[in-house]
Amino acid sequence: MSEEQHRLAVEEVEAVTSPPKARVEDAVEQPESARDKLERKKDYLEGFLAQQPASVEAGEPGGDVYEGVIGALKDIFDPEIPVNIYDLGLIYGVDVTDGGHVVVTMTLTTPHCPVAESMPAEVELRVGAVPGVGDVEVNLVWDPPWDPQLMSDDAKLELGML
Repeated sequence: MSEEQHRLAVEEVEAVTSPPKARVEDAVEQPESARDKLERKKDYLEGFLAQQPASVEAGEPGGDVYEGVIGALKDIFDPEIPVNIYDLGLIYGVDVTDGGHVVVTMTLTTPHCPVAESMPAEVELRVGAVPGVGDVEVNLVWDPPWDPQLMSDDAKLELGML
C-alpha cells in the first residue's frame, strides 16, 4: 500500500456544544398519597400471587408418574456401592407415555457387573409398582459407557469424591 492510502482525514473543530443537563427543577412533581402508594404495592404483587402454576402432564418431569418413577429408581441401590442407581448415573433416560408406558434406558458400571442379569429385572419390577405405570421396558445399553462423572454431587460426596 502506498503512503497516500494510509492517510487519515482529520477534521479539527473549534468547539462542541454540550447537551442540556437534566435538572431536578424541571421534573413535574405529582404528589402521591399514602393510599396511592399502597395501591401501587398491591398491584405489583397481585398478578404474581394470582398466577396458577402451569399444569404438568403426569409423564413429564414434575408430573406425578414421572416423579414416582424417579423415586422408585432412587430406592434401588448398587450392591457394591452404597449409592442408588439414579444418583450413581446409571439411568440415562426415563420416558413416560400418556398411557403409562415407561421406557427406562440404563447402563451398569461395567459389562461384567455381577448384577447385570438381575438389575434390569429389579428396575422393571420397582418401576412397574408405581401408581399410574402400565407397561415397563428396560433398555440396557453400553454406549456411552458409564463414567464416574455421571454421578450426582450427592453420590460423589457419599463416596468421598468431593
